[in-house]
Amino acid sequence: MRTVLIAMGILAATSLSAFAAEPAKLMETKMGKVYTTDKGMTLYTFDKDTKGKSNCDAKCLSNWPAFYADAGAKAEGEWTLVKASDGKEMWAYEGKPLYMFAKDKKAGDMTGDGVGGVWHVAK
Repeated sequence: MRTVLIAMGILAATSLSAFAAEPAKLMETKMGKVYTTDKGMTLYTFDKDTKGKSNCDAKCLSNWPAFYADAGAKAEGEWTLVKASDGKEMWAYEGKPLYMFAKDKKAGDMTGDGVGGVWHVAK
């Protein structure tokens, strides 16, 4: 009986931690804390998006790849899902769709901040 209870406790603890995981992480940078992918690639927001809607078309997505959600991903709290222009689900934080920048080559690069006056690191 004790083994069953311990196993149930472990299962509950691992299920809760998996459920509570955010799709992105905060990384400390020279610009303060910014959101990144799990591989450390900086995430950006686009001023031309509207809350809950991506306005980055196919050409835009070639330079600013969407931060796509895995199949079966579920929105939780401030993290929501929106459709990219290619129809795939992407992550949004506080209603703002999130993107990466094609010219960022390694973890921690933030070369997309301020591009065109409409791209900003996600904070």
